[in-house]
Amino acid sequence: MSVSTSGLQLKTERRWLADTVELISSMRFAISLLTLIAVASVIGTVLKQNEPMPNYVNQFGPFWFEVFGKLGLYAVYSAWWFLLIMAFLVVSTSLCIARNTPKMLKDMRSWRENVREHSLRNFHHKLEWTSSAPLATLTKQLAERVAGDGYQVKVVDKKEAVLIAAKRGAANKWGYIFAHSAIVIICIGGLLDSDLPIRFQEWFGNKTPFAGGGIISDIPQQHRLSPNNPTFRGNTFIPEGATSSTAIIARQNGALVQDLPFSIELKKFIIEHYSTGMPKLFASEVVVHDRETGKSFPATIKVNEPLIYKGVAVYQSSFDDGGSKLKLLGYPMSGAQRETISLAGEVGGTTSLGNRTGEDYTIEWSGFRPFNVENMAQSGQDVRAVDANKSFNEKFAAGLDKQLGSGAKNASSKDLKNVGPSVQYKLRDKTGQAREYHNYMQPMLLDGAYVFLTGMRDSPNEPFRYLRIPADDNDSVDEWMRLRAALFNPQLREQAAARYALHALPDSKGDTERLRTQLQKSSVRGLEIFAGEGKEGGYIAVSRFLEKLPAAEQEKAAEVFMRILNGSMWELWQVAREKDGLQPNAADDKHGRFLQLATNAISDAFFYGAPVYLQLKEFQEVKASVLQVTRSPGKKVVYLGCLLLTLGVFAMFYIRERRLWIWLKSDTDGKSHALMAMSTQRKTLDFEKEFEVLKARLAQSG
Repeated sequence: MSVSTSGLQLKTERRWLADTVELISSMRFAISLLTLIAVASVIGTVLKQNEPMPNYVNQFGPFWFEVFGKLGLYAVYSAWWFLLIMAFLVVSTSLCIARNTPKMLKDMRSWRENVREHSLRNFHHKLEWTSSAPLATLTKQLAERVAGDGYQVKVVDKKEAVLIAAKRGAANKWGYIFAHSAIVIICIGGLLDSDLPIRFQEWFGNKTPFAGGGIISDIPQQHRLSPNNPTFRGNTFIPEGATSSTAIIARQNGALVQDLPFSIELKKFIIEHYSTGMPKLFASEVVVHDRETGKSFPATIKVNEPLIYKGVAVYQSSFDDGGSKLKLLGYPMSGAQRETISLAGEVGGTTSLGNRTGEDYTIEWSGFRPFNVENMAQSGQDVRAVDANKSFNEKFAAGLDKQLGSGAKNASSKDLKNVGPSVQYKLRDKTGQAREYHNYMQPMLLDGAYVFLTGMRDSPNEPFRYLRIPADDNDSVDEWMRLRAALFNPQLREQAAARYALHALPDSKGDTERLRTQLQKSSVRGLEIFAGEGKEGGYIAVSRFLEKLPAAEQEKAAEVFMRILNGSMWELWQVAREKDGLQPNAADDKHGRFLQLATNAISDAFFYGAPVYLQLKEFQEVKASVLQVTRSPGKKVVYLGCLLLTLGVFAMFYIRERRLWIWLKSDTDGKSHALMAMSTQRKTLDFEKEFEVLKARLAQSG
């Protein structure tokens, strides 16, 4: 039996109605819908779903953001057109099943006993032979042999002949029924677990997303969903020691509050790590309080081990900071100021800097991590605010070396280490503009030197660019801050230039005094350029200055300029230390290396974009668990559909339907004549082999 791709033929005078029903119930329409769902699924896989809207604006720009938003591409699986396709697929496939199932069941029960002798002769797989046994005896022998091969057999008396009809693998038809039914069942399960019920409540129940802020218990009822909501999927954030009885369901223009039939109290959040510092276990020790009965019971929620209660499943989704208490020290990053600022903050809250930095800034504490596992094998890469001074050839050769050589070489070797706590925050000015910062508490070893890393980025879509502040002999940033402040002090620059000129030209004979004066002026000028004339400073300002010279003189001038600058910076450092009552540093390799890193960091600091550097000094960690709370009545429906799909595919591919007919009649000489024919839906080598075996066995009968 062949399955038609056309749909139901409705007998009506309204031609448009008949054509519509035929189209919707046709197999070609269902296949087209499956193709559209596949394309939509690809889009949903490639494009991150349910991200914050500013992320999409930054990624696609204002124009395409609006276009993709109208198409619902930011939440493909809950878009109205995707749900509409799913609904049409259910209807179309159901009509296909309703149209073809009765025919298939009838064909499964049918013996196809109305065949004729001449039609059997037209079969490709056939065999004729003559037996000396009587017709009745031969019929009995053949029926028994065919039944012994697993066929169902029926003997039909014909006029002057006997027909043995046999069939095997008729359950193959169930494969088509199960597979098509599975599509309907899975789609229904998907629709049950989609946000379609929530959309109905928004359309007809006056439920609207809440776009403001405040305490959850104070949110009005029109923004809340009942505990009896048939399906939902939301998240709840619970700090240690706190209790939550709601979940937040994110919507494009806000969020809905889902009330739960119970409340969850987080007693303790547990996180365990591997020896490398990587997390290996997240678990929440909770107490569940039934709001209806008042009963309570403890439970532990782990990854892949959810808590299921009253039809609601609670999964361990992730973890976050629950409001850790932080104490920091702020170092000025502009001008010659050196007075530090003591600050306290709480993750999730804000702290006002006021006018203590010259401008009105607000700190938004966005994250804290007590440990950070970093790949220290990449310590040679540049993580500063400005790229390292490497040529293109050096960078290309380093990248090429990773791809060449032994096949056993790891192109991205790893040396994972815990580098200690870090704090993340946003610094927002009075106009509302904000930059995000990521500061490590402890110095880490990079390129053979210990440095403090502080990262900056202008938007969440960008990676952090890190400023390397070298650690001094006391593992602090004090010496770097002292040198940076001294660079912006004109009096200290004059003193440093005079010292440099004196040390460079100690002899007072002849024109030495005049040369010393010129060298002192050059030193002052070099420090002024490096400190910045206007907005630009650091090596960028030096580069701009050298570009004004004739091209033939630039290389030599650069060498002289940097020699004077390095010497002047050393003297500036010593002058600043003497001003603070400290002894001069020994002129050794260690302090020379520090000065080089400090000078690089001062140059990079012009791109830091913050009036203050915040260093974490103390913290009191408060953990929080992020739990995903779901009610999914369609889950079991989908499981049933998957089971039927598995059975259907197995039946279609591994059960082969075969039909066998043997036409028997008596000859005039008392012998019996047999004509055997065999057919199958799919001609395979196994079928050919089976036919040859049957030919040999049946021809021996009688």
